[in-house]
Amino acid sequence: LQAMSANESASEEDWLALRPQEPSPSQCCGSGCKPCIYDVYEKELAQWERAKAMQDKSLLMGKKEQSNNSELNPDTFTAFSVSSVEQLTEDTYQYKFELPGNSSLRLSLGQHIVLRGVVNGLEVQRAYTPISPRNAEGYFEVLIKCYEAGLMSQYIKTWKRGDVVFWRGPFGGFPYQPNKHGELLMLASGTGLAPMIPILQSIADDEEDETFVTLVGCFPTFDKIYLKPLLQDLARYWNIRIFYVLSQETSLEKLPWSYQENTYTGRLNEDLMKTIVNSCRRKPFVLICGSSAFNEDMSRYLKAAGIEEDSCFVF
Repeated sequence: LQAMSANESASEEDWLALRPQEPSPSQCCGSGCKPCIYDVYEKELAQWERAKAMQDKSLLMGKKEQSNNSELNPDTFTAFSVSSVEQLTEDTYQYKFELPGNSSLRLSLGQHIVLRGVVNGLEVQRAYTPISPRNAEGYFEVLIKCYEAGLMSQYIKTWKRGDVVFWRGPFGGFPYQPNKHGELLMLASGTGLAPMIPILQSIADDEEDETFVTLVGCFPTFDKIYLKPLLQDLARYWNIRIFYVLSQETSLEKLPWSYQENTYTGRLNEDLMKTIVNSCRRKPFVLICGSSAFNEDMSRYLKAAGIEEDSCFVF
């Protein structure tokens, strides 16, 4: 009898060791992903409870925390290899990841993916939007700003070519359809530029798409504008205009002349918003991406300029 109960307690310990761990708040990226890390946990917990009730560990075989087949998946993390690291500004980097063969991530426009990092034994998850064209084959690229005190930033700063990191997704996105809106007004602060880039590229690449686009990029200084060559190329299209608002520049004199006529100094405030909205060729549908404070300010200024909430989409 004693032997029996010893076996039973060993079995109980085995089951406890297999029980999924509840995520900590730092593991949630806060972007409203479906499934969220907590949804995945609930699903795995239910699977574990069912297997334990039936005393059948084979029922857990379907449980995969991560996968190495390089197929992006919303439920499980997949390994991708870093193929290049390019520093764009003092704190912003462009990372390129390999995809096997000529495969593509097949994201919808503006969708984000979630990165998992472990820092000092603590697991952290954050959402980022790939900036590569959605039909890019064999690779994808992500724009990431690293913060001095950021947990995830500490992990990202260690990346070098050949390192393997884990992503899951895709999530979110803006349901863009060519020619659905007369004009898109894109308001982006810093790396909030990321979800705008694939949409801009898709409009530029589609000769049938006659949507007008006005992109307003908000940055502290001229040196901190990301992806200048790409943006300059896009601004050459007949239906794409790009403005810059530089909060810490006091004069336009030092800027290259090609930037002077489409750049404003100071902040994007209510008056400037009215000027930009009035300069749109058609009544715009607005896409907004930045910090929560930026998003709130933009919504308020847009309302003052006569643009209602149902004509806005916030990433």
